[in-house]
Amino acid sequence: MLGMSVVGAMILSTLAAPVDSPVSSAPDEQITLDIKTINGSGCPAGTATASADVASDNTSFTVHYSNFTAKAGGGVSALEARKNCQINVLVHVPQGFTYAIAKAEYRGFAHIESGASALEQANYYFTGTAPTARVRHTFPGPFHGVWRAVDATDVAELVFAPCGESRNLNINAELRADAGSSAGPSFIEMDSEHASVDTIYHFAWKTC
Repeated sequence: MLGMSVVGAMILSTLAAPVDSPVSSAPDEQITLDIKTINGSGCPAGTATASADVASDNTSFTVHYSNFTAKAGGGVSALEARKNCQINVLVHVPQGFTYAIAKAEYRGFAHIESGASALEQANYYFTGTAPTARVRHTFPGPFHGVWRAVDATDVAELVFAPCGESRNLNINAELRADAGSSAGPSFIEMDSEHASVDTIYHFAWKTC
């Protein structure tokens, strides 16, 4: 079926030096996180918001976007075709633990005309390190409904935040719409107004 998820390996080797200890279960102490900054053409100040919630078992956190939409065709301005939203998050990690992002599940809503296409891609990095390569997920038209995309990392390739250091996690997500040969309007969005379209980031934990 068109628009279903594509699993891609995230290249995380540039984030930070790996930790030698084995992957562990999540810490018992409830973690918290703070969104420090939100910016980008897809979430400009005053017109869009994002928030985050941590799972009760510390295995993941969920980001809720609003008004994060790329549009093309039907007379829409070319400026609307490419949107990005970068979120800077501080994860408060219990002493003796560190984390990596093992998997990200992106979900949204799209209407893509025949002859048009849309794209979602994202990368991740800890403050002070180089961004990861982006994993691209392309959705051809015709399509109407909820789209899904998954970025996953093999255990051997996980790279963790440095132990004992406070490093903010940056998540840069991008949406694009391309009218192609279509005449009507198309769009792709990550907007929590639609049911079950929140984005979920899964932790991998290690002891330091």
